Amino acid sequence: MNILILGSGGREHTFAWKISQSPLCNGLYVAPGNSGTAGVAENINIGVTDFQAIKTLVIEKGIDMVVVGPEDPLVQGIHDFFLNDPQLSSVGVIGPQKEAATLEGSKAYAKEFMMRHNIPTAAYAEFTSETITEGEVFLEQSNSPYVLKADGLAAGKGVLIIEDLATAKKELREMLLESKFGAASSKVVIEEFLAGIELSCFVLTDGTSYLTLPMAKDYKRIGEGDTGLNTGGMGAISPVPFVTKEFKDKIETNITKNYKMIFIALKSKSGVSLTLINTF
Repeated sequence: MNILILGSGGREHTFAWKISQSPLCNGLYVAPGNSGTAGVAENINIGVTDFQAIKTLVIEKGIDMVVVGPEDPLVQGIHDFFLNDPQLSSVGVIGPQKEAATLEGSKAYAKEFMMRHNIPTAAYAEFTSETITEGEVFLEQSNSPYVLKADGLAAGKGVLIIEDLATAKKELREMLLESKFGAASSKVVIEEFLAGIELSCFVLTDGTSYLTLPMAKDYKRIGEGDTGLNTGGMGAISPVPFVTKEFKDKIETNITKNYKMIFIALKSKSGVSLTLINTF
């Protein structure tokens, strides 16, 4: 089969490196790719949100499956674009449809979803420039450290963890009134701080059944000892050393099964979606 990977980062290089080893893979393309992917696939200089150019490429190369790496094209609805185009609807797309991708594209939407479906999550409130005064009052009534999250996509950099109340208020104003993270911070989620070690649990699903992939832990904060601002990620490890069978069973019971999880509530009509569960 001919496979197209969308993206230009480290995850896409990993996808390309592994997929290229499959005996089922005849042709492998990455758009736009990077110097690493060039060693195992053919790079095509197309933007990940240029859906018409992607369509042309898929038809020209006889692509059978598209693996979507970045969040942006998923949030903009590339899976839906394929499903709704008669020339593309038979092409398999690895990545959620637009509604499910909104769980990544909007933190407020994700929090509302988890609350609605009784999925364990930290307490929160959301604010805009019109409700910034209420946001400051909410901070005053919260305990330090304060967690401020830009609602939209911010390339992994839209989360601030702040110890000082005055600084938290200042950052809230910069996010809402000065567009610190661009359009992504036109709405801000203020969340209860949960102490612990984060990891990611990845689930592949076709909307009915699912497969849990190996878990991973990445590192975002720029300073030694997990201090400083968030980056887009500075490496990851898998398997995660502290994950035991008991811990995996707890995730399976408390999230994946008991609460029907994201891939059941937002059932995919076609293709396969990748769901990510962040947990502590």
